[in-house]
Amino acid sequence: MDMIACPYRQGVIDVAFSVKNKAADAAVRRLAKLKNKTITATIQEAVENEYRRTRREEPLIERLAALAYCYRAFPETGLPADKAFFDDLSGGE
Repeated sequence: MDMIACPYRQGVIDVAFSVKNKAADAAVRRLAKLKNKTITATIQEAVENEYRRTRREEPLIERLAALAYCYRAFPETGLPADKAFFDDLSGGE
């Protein structure tokens, strides 16, 4: 548990969250077990990762524009993209 300085008394106090949602509690516990981490470390990592992801997230229109730009960079081959084409790519028949 994280500790913070308390300006109203000497020393530090514990900072805690109370999760009253069973699904959220179960999700955190599953992730903590999977990653072999404490619940606190799991919550901290998940929140920091989501914060970073959200801060750098581009709007959908910008992500789609970038994808379209990359797609247009490939030259047209004139070959049909039919079942035989995809079977050949995957080594199937």
